[in-house]
Amino acid sequence: MMETRKIQEICLSHGVSLAAAALQFPLAHLAVTSVIPGGAKPEQVTQNISSAQAHIPAKLWQDLMQSGLIETDAPVPDLRWQPASRSPLV
Repeated sequence: MMETRKIQEICLSHGVSLAAAALQFPLAHLAVTSVIPGGAKPEQVTQNISSAQAHIPAKLWQDLMQSGLIETDAPVPDLRWQPASRSPLV
């Protein structure tokens, strides 16, 4: 639980929601082709789309690595990935 709070603090320090980081992080791995978020209500679907398309600065992933919250060799999204070209929800 403490690690989740630390991750959330780092995300918020970059103006990113924890949901956005959690949704986009696995997509950096070459073996992952899609992420299927839950959503029972229209508002949840809308929020999932926003999270998938949110800009996440590379510095956020660097800070998570430097804090030991993700492995330093973990694949992370980079600036070349564009939600419009590889949307996980389309």
